[in-house]
Parts: sequence; structure tokens; C-alpha cells
Amino acid sequence: MSKSKIYSPEELNSFSKETLVAVILSMQDQLSQLNANMERLIEQIADANNKRYGRSSEKLDVIAGQLELELIFNEAEALTETLYVVEPAEEDVIQVSRRKRKGKREEDLKDLPIEVIPHTLSDEKLQELFGPDGWKRLPDEVYKRVRVQPAVYTVEEHHVAVYAGRDNQTIVKVDRPRDLLRNSILTPSLAASIMNAKYVNGLPLYRISQEFLRNDIHISKQVMANWMIQCADRYLGILYDYLHKELYRFHVLQADETPVMVPKDGRPANSKSYMWIYRTGKIYKDTPIVLYEYQRTTRKADHPQEFLKGFTGVVVCDGYSAYRKLDRENPDITFAGCWTHARRYFSDALKALPKAAQKTAKDTVAYEAVKRIGAIYHLDNQLAALEPDNRKKQRQITVKPLVEAFFAWVKEIPSSNRLPKGKTLEGINYCINQEETLKVFLNDGEVPLDNNVTEGALRSFCLHKHAWKLIDSIDGAKSSAIICSITETAKANNLNPFRYLDHVLTVLKDHQDDTDYSFIEKLLPWSDQLPEICRSKSKTTNL
Repeated sequence: MSKSKIYSPEELNSFSKETLVAVILSMQDQLSQLNANMERLIEQIADANNKRYGRSSEKLDVIAGQLELELIFNEAEALTETLYVVEPAEEDVIQVSRRKRKGKREEDLKDLPIEVIPHTLSDEKLQELFGPDGWKRLPDEVYKRVRVQPAVYTVEEHHVAVYAGRDNQTIVKVDRPRDLLRNSILTPSLAASIMNAKYVNGLPLYRISQEFLRNDIHISKQVMANWMIQCADRYLGILYDYLHKELYRFHVLQADETPVMVPKDGRPANSKSYMWIYRTGKIYKDTPIVLYEYQRTTRKADHPQEFLKGFTGVVVCDGYSAYRKLDRENPDITFAGCWTHARRYFSDALKALPKAAQKTAKDTVAYEAVKRIGAIYHLDNQLAALEPDNRKKQRQITVKPLVEAFFAWVKEIPSSNRLPKGKTLEGINYCINQEETLKVFLNDGEVPLDNNVTEGALRSFCLHKHAWKLIDSIDGAKSSAIICSITETAKANNLNPFRYLDHVLTVLKDHQDDTDYSFIEKLLPWSDQLPEICRSKSKTTNL
């Protein structure tokens, strides 16, 4: 905005009526632009505060009551374009009673070993109370408590027998079992415990080293870092490559990426690297695969192009240009858009509303967009239990009209309602630009509405990288990608990551010189030949 000229009273008195009108109109335009810039700045500050201090949940407290009521009780009005009325999903119904379910404690503890601890009276005390033979024993009162035994560390001292002949100089030494790392104290269980602490529970190596020290075990963080890199390279990398090939068997994949700091990568300080994530689609619940890939350079299209080389099918992702470039260049891959990304612009706009404006949130374009996208989710959720072919048919009948109505409405907004620059306008433009990819799910029953499962898997890494602060070297970043892939895939398959890593490393160390890797089939996270101890009895969720 150009700097305004300041007129003196004498100059204003000398102006004609037409000149004064022109000056006032110019001032109004400048004031209007200033107000728009202020509103944009206020929204940016509110959005930044929400991202930094607000909850990670995208549930909108400012309009939650209004929006849920409209979707549940007033859908006939909300979905007039389609004439469809949607019943509320089970998760949308408010649960009033939270009474503890009978037998839940027994169910929670049923898989734990039990040690019976009797509490009885001596015969002398019983005779004192009841007289000789004056009592009978009733059924015991039984209650349960859980006792924790801290980790127990044991030194394996291997004694290798050596024999010599009495009549000659022949010396025979018994074959020693293979080790993970020659002349190292590392065992599969020790390696698995470090990997579990760092890559599952997010502890930096320094804290793990301190915990070992409290148990009188002296292992420096530098030694542990070296162990992780060598184990990932020599052993887990074989399983990682096998899972990478397995990934291509699936029709739908999902992808995302996040920046990481790797200071010792030969570039100037603060240069960004990226951790990419690829996983099987949400529908493949029996054999999920989650793979991370570290890339030293920026978010170029070359990275997914190389990783997905040989894949034919659908990739669900956000609207990042690298995917769009690959979409144009590779006819074998179809890219599907993420409706959560589309919705996020509008939800951020609503979160940024000042308190005074929240009462009129229903009158905003952002609210209308969230309501319409919510209705699309609402209908599609009702089809979750259907087989892919049937889901596709039902989407065409019930969901497609809502989607078409949404895009018809979106395209009218810029001409009918001149929006200022901000999250709402960004969301409108995003939806218009991504229309083709956002409609892909309508023609394929295996394609989900969004990329949320990938973001969920990536969330663990994002939370942990803030605890680690940085990954020191390229080798460390690559090993972190491999180990995170194994642990996240184990969690997705409802395995105990520590037990699974212990088993995998135990087997792999005995196949160090193998060229035939068919035995890996028995180590896959969904293999029925895994030891039962590797399986988690209770399903867990990724943080």
C-alpha cells in the first residue's frame, strides 16, 4: 500500500468538491485495505497460538454444539440438495452413563500370571476363637492387586570348552553361538530394549544411558548409537527391504512427510531434511505395513517416484506439488486427495474467530464448509463395514450427490462472496484445485476419505523427534527410519514391539551369511509362526 499524502488545512480548503470526494474515496479504500490486513494478521496470530498452545484435536469447541445438533437433528435442512437424511453415527450419540462395566477388572487381568497369596489364621487362634473343632471354612474372600518387578539385568558369561588330544597336539574348541556384533556385550534382548525405549517410547539415548547407570550398567549413548546403526544396517534392513517389496502387493497406499534436522549431513546449519512415510491403506487391517524413508534433500518429486517405482495403484496424500508432478508423469499411479486437509483450512478459520464473533459463526463460509464436509464424512462412515465393491456402489448412490453439491457451492463462493485473504479463502482455493483428487474415493471402495492413518503413524515420529531434538548423522537418520518402520509396523499388527524385535534379531543373527531370504516370511508381523509371546493381548492405539 502506497504512503498517503498528508494535506494541510489550507490545501483542503482550496480543493474543489470533486477533489475532496476523490480524496475521501481514496482514504476509504486505504482504510478498507488496512482493516482487511488487520483481520488477516489477527487470524494468523490466533492460528499460530492454536497450533502452539491449543489441543491437537480438530474438534471445534466454538461451534461443536451447533454443528452436531444440525448434523443429527436438522439434516433434512442441512442436506437439502440431496434429499437424503442421515441417521447419527453411534459415536455421535452422547453417552450419559459411564458406569463401570461388571467383570472388566477380571477381563483386564486375565492374561497375567497369578501368584496366590493366602491369608489364614493359625489353628491356635481358631481354637481360641471357636474352641476345638468349632469352626468350618467358608469360600475365601478374593481380591487382586498388580505387582511390578523392575527390569532384571543378567550377564551371560559364556564358557566355550577347549579340548586337546593326549597323544598329539590337536586342539578342538566348541563352536560358539553367533553374536549380533562380534566382541560386543550386545544381545538381541538388550538391543530390543534400547530400540523400544527410543523408538517406541521416545526416550533420547542420554536418558536411556542414565537409566542403565541407575541399575549399575555403564553404557554410553555413543555406544548405543553405534549399536543402533549397525543393527539396522546388518539385520533389520533386510526385513525393511522385504516389507518394501510386500508394499507393492497392495492396491492402495498412503503417504506423508515431515521435516527433520540432521546437522552432520555435509550441508549448512539448519538445512532441512525430510522423513517420508508410506503405509498400506486403511482398509488393509490384517496385514498393515508402515515404512519410513529418510531423504537428505528437500521435498522433491524424485523421492516418492523412486520409492514407489514399480507400484501400480492409488496413493492417498495431501495436495503437495511433488505428488501432483508424479501424478502427471506416472500413469500407473492415481493420487487421491485428503478431505481432512481440505477441512483443516476451514476449521482453523473457525478456531481463529475472536470470542465476540463466535456467536455468529454459523453465518460464515467456513462454518458452512465444515458442515458440508462433516455431512460427507457422516454418510461415508455408515458404509465402513461394507465390502469394497458394495461400498463403491453405495458411495455413488448416497455420497456422490453430497460431494457434487459441495463443489458446486464452493465454486460459487469466490464470485458471490468476495472473501478476504485468509484461511477460508485458502480452503476454497485448495478444494477447487484438488477437486479431481478429492473425488477419487467415489470410484474406488478401497480408497479412504482421508490420510489420517498415515498422519497417526507419523505422529509418533513427530512427538519423539522433539524429545531427541535432532538426529546427528545421515547414518543415524537412515537407521532411525528402518527401526521406526519395524516398530510402527509391529504396533499396527498388534505386536509387542520389544518381544518382536528380540525375536527378529535372534533369528536374523543366525542367518548372517544367508543369500536365500525366504525365511523372512516367518518373521513378517502377520506370520502365524511368530512366538505367541510377541503378540499383544490387548489392542493399542498409536500416539
